[in-house]
Amino acid sequence: MDGLDDVLAGGLERHRTYLVEGSPGTGKTTIALQFLLAGAAAGERCLYITLAETEDELRATAVSHGWALDGIHLYELVPPESLLDEEQQQSLLYSSDLELGETTRRIFEMFERVQPERVVLDSLSEIRLLAQSSLRYRRQILALKHYFARSGATVLMLDDLTTDVNDKTVHSVAHGVIRLDEFAPDYGAQRRRVRVIKYRGRHFRGGHHDMAIQHGGVCVFPRLVSAEHRGDFDRGVLATGSAKLNALLGGGVERGSSLLVLGPAGTGKSILCLTFIKTAVERGEHAAMFVFDEEIGLLMRRAEALGIDLQAMMDAGRLTLEQVDAAELTPGEFSHRVRACVEEHGARTVVIDSLNGYQAAMPGEHELVLHMHELLQFLNRQGATTFLTVAQHGLVGDMRAPVDVTYLADTVVLLRYFEARGRVRRAMSVVKKRTGPHEDTIREYQIGSRGVTLGEPLIGFQGILRGVPELLGAAELLDQRDA
Repeated sequence: MDGLDDVLAGGLERHRTYLVEGSPGTGKTTIALQFLLAGAAAGERCLYITLAETEDELRATAVSHGWALDGIHLYELVPPESLLDEEQQQSLLYSSDLELGETTRRIFEMFERVQPERVVLDSLSEIRLLAQSSLRYRRQILALKHYFARSGATVLMLDDLTTDVNDKTVHSVAHGVIRLDEFAPDYGAQRRRVRVIKYRGRHFRGGHHDMAIQHGGVCVFPRLVSAEHRGDFDRGVLATGSAKLNALLGGGVERGSSLLVLGPAGTGKSILCLTFIKTAVERGEHAAMFVFDEEIGLLMRRAEALGIDLQAMMDAGRLTLEQVDAAELTPGEFSHRVRACVEEHGARTVVIDSLNGYQAAMPGEHELVLHMHELLQFLNRQGATTFLTVAQHGLVGDMRAPVDVTYLADTVVLLRYFEARGRVRRAMSVVKKRTGPHEDTIREYQIGSRGVTLGEPLIGFQGILRGVPELLGAAELLDQRDA
């Protein structure tokens, strides 16, 4: 598991005992099987000792992921009491001491028979139940640890946390502790996370990391840390195909910067971003677009009507176009997808449309800003130019964005509706640009068969950004034929 190895700063150190804990359904068994499968593939002897599941259930889990458990010894340890008849169970001589001792003896016998290099013990809840007291449980865990340590095996102990007592005994005994969590949002699929609580002598990647159980096993998406990804590139200015748009942007958009497009619904935020994608593809670069709000088929048809053939770009291997379902996708997995487009496919233009949909994948606005900060910093340091859209509430007048990320973006483009000469028109302005000067005028624009067409600066109006302009003099407006 590359993702978990990254979180663990390389993986699990050999000849040590580790604890993997989490409530039922969080993925402990799947991770344990992947751990043994990796060992079997490397030619190591592997043993899975189960007190919680039957051998048939383990094999069914493996089949569901398309795995063959060849080379892995499965030992179903039947509780001692099931081996006794009813009369023996009622005997005063039968006690928990006999149960615990018999269970431990059979674990050691199977270990001596297989001589494994990797071991999974599933689960500690049954041993805790047999021990009946915290002191006896701790002694038993210490005995198991020392036995395995002398044998040179790498051991995963699983704990399903089903007991009422919050016993942290194994935390102090284990060399490392991995915690799996699962929670269900108010809407959408359940979310799973992994956190390394402890790892002796290793600087691991702390905090929560999103994970998912997919066909083929558990996938861990390490939390993105932008400071770890620095690259050298030419921070030149990227011009668009429109001279007037270039003038508004102060010559274009600087490579490795981010541009935020703000505006109410229907003002053409997505189309404006597609204009930048078209320009990037014409330069011979690879582009990626992640669509949250619109069905891809409809977006492609709209773009084709404007002279932008997205299908041809994808067929040529120049565009990665992905539909994102915010209700099914975790923020960590989304960051992983964006990172893959940049690092594996060499994308140098990335469009996220829109942050309104991206926000739906977050537990709160504060987390959205943190995630977006790391993602933008990563893209900027990789030389990728990022275009973001945010749909504001309302159509005219005072409007508000559901989340304020304007301070993160290097350039902010504002789109507005306004009324003039009995028609609803659109206006564009650049209100912020960190990387250099820009035009401080407001230009009308239209969306038509030639894409986005800009007009001359609207110097005869006042109050356009409020949506209720006043005509102060002569105004040169675009005609419908201009589009």
